[in-house]
Amino acid sequence: MSLLARAYWLLLNAAQLVITLLWTVCWIPLALLVRLLTGSASVPLRMASWIWAPLLVRGAPARLQLVGSEAIDWDRPCVLVANHQSMMDIPVLFMAVPTGLRFMLKSELGKVPFLGWYTRAMGMVFVDRDRPGSAHGQLARAAQLVRQGACLVAFPEGTRSRDATVGQFKTGAFRVAIAAGVDVVPIAISGSGKVMAPGGFNIRPGQIRVSFGQPIASTGMSTRDARELARRARQAIIDMLES
Repeated sequence: MSLLARAYWLLLNAAQLVITLLWTVCWIPLALLVRLLTGSASVPLRMASWIWAPLLVRGAPARLQLVGSEAIDWDRPCVLVANHQSMMDIPVLFMAVPTGLRFMLKSELGKVPFLGWYTRAMGMVFVDRDRPGSAHGQLARAAQLVRQGACLVAFPEGTRSRDATVGQFKTGAFRVAIAAGVDVVPIAISGSGKVMAPGGFNIRPGQIRVSFGQPIASTGMSTRDARELARRARQAIIDMLES
């Protein structure tokens, strides 16, 4: 890449970073106000998919391709599990899933100003992986949220993949699905790591494909089956990425 091209991308990405930060900082108070006025998180969560996320995804610019979404019954609560390549995955999923989403997040994110206020007000689930006793109660609350009708999203790898491979899955989200008695829906995201690579804010135009796999039933399973459920979901995601 020539020096001129590097300078162009550096300036463009700097402008995109400023716009992203300003847009998000402005969006959070609006979402909190709507949450206060409506008394429900469902409206601002849907607004995130209509307003907040599209500006970030299309501003990359990224083209979004959805595969298999029409086969999912979105009127039923479920646990969605996806591979994780990029911070772009979050707005992408807001756009791809036609219902309000709650995410399972690392507990550290709940302590970030603005972001922490928003995620807590929207009913996101925080898991402290360093405190197993606390995590058990958090997963129980997540299962209760799903039983009440929520669709919960988790990235079971626990971190972003830097080489697009799918890491081993942690079992927390699958224990939630078993406790709630709902299906696990595997989701394969490809291309997001090329649009926005982990470890920086280097954005490039591209296509992001979101593939929805067949729901995997958790009915009749116990928590001892969580690892096998995780294995099946991970393999389904790998198969979709390779197809």
